[in-house]
Amino acid sequence: MIDPFYSLSGFGVGLLVGMTGVGGGSLMTPLLILLFGIHPATAVGTDLLYASATKAGGSLVHGIAHNIEWPAVRRLAAGSVPTSIVTLAVLSFMDLESQAASSLITLVLCGALLVTAGALIFRSAIVRFHRSRFQMIDSRDTAIVTVIVGAILGILVAISSVGAGAIGVIGLVILYPRLPMARIIGSDIAHAVPLTLIAGLGHWMIGTIDWHIFGSLLAGSLPGIILGSHIAIRVPESALRLLLAATLIVVAGKLLYDVERSSSTLSAFTQHAPH
Repeated sequence: MIDPFYSLSGFGVGLLVGMTGVGGGSLMTPLLILLFGIHPATAVGTDLLYASATKAGGSLVHGIAHNIEWPAVRRLAAGSVPTSIVTLAVLSFMDLESQAASSLITLVLCGALLVTAGALIFRSAIVRFHRSRFQMIDSRDTAIVTVIVGAILGILVAISSVGAGAIGVIGLVILYPRLPMARIIGSDIAHAVPLTLIAGLGHWMIGTIDWHIFGSLLAGSLPGIILGSHIAIRVPESALRLLLAATLIVVAGKLLYDVERSSSTLSAFTQHAPH
């Protein structure tokens, strides 16, 4: 059965992703944790598979339109896929139901949300500052740095499901300044498909996927993305970026507050527990 509340959430997030190209993992994972009370590990794993399914459609459209720079995608994947697998292997040895693992995942998620928000707000300044420097390096160094960026994204995405959107786009804009924006976005989406799929399958093997939630989210997100793509040209991009960034900062603050409150409660309980 499709749960209408999850589908409505999927529709809202899909709408934002369609309008901005950002916000899948950075909104859906916190939404599952804060609104629905889903365990952080399950929220991350479910969101990763959900993201791979939705972005596969976007990748297909961009591929047909020849808006994907495949060498850049391969370089990103060469870094992100191995690091995501190693990160998942480490997670598999942890007790993901424990308070420590939950806090770790939430803290990484908060950091990724704040970095994404900063990337959205200061995107133009970041690109101006770094683009001139990367125009001076040769193609071999560009390829090496692209692999390193992919490796960082692989770790972030495997733990928090956040990073493949705004951070990936900024990395590509800086490293490949001659590519048009449509090709940057298409390449970022194409890279996100194998990364989120492999990370999602890894979470499935660990046991942190809720298939009922996955199906309900997907039922809402697909029409949301289609609608968002159609109305994107009617909404100022800068206003959307600032709204999304403000939302991510508020969400990160709420997650940090919950982690701090849980830690304080646990400490108080341990101190008063009989020995």
